[in-house]
Amino acid sequence: MPATGTPEPGGMGWYDVLGIVKAVASKKKVVGFDVVELCPIPGNIAPNFLTAKLVYRMMGYINTGRGGGR
Repeated sequence: MPATGTPEPGGMGWYDVLGIVKAVASKKKVVGFDVVELCPIPGNIAPNFLTAKLVYRMMGYINTGRGGGR
């Protein structure tokens, strides 16, 4: 994602991140999370949307406690 303070080439992909979040939510009680490093770029809303979608998915996985959700 380009809109971060410290972009890393070859970083994790979308489905890799979701897999980890699902696995943790299915095995542990998650009581909170923090999403950091988003540094919006004027005129490029895709990273903002990606971050919002990730937060939405994380809340869903944590709420079901089974790593389920959408």
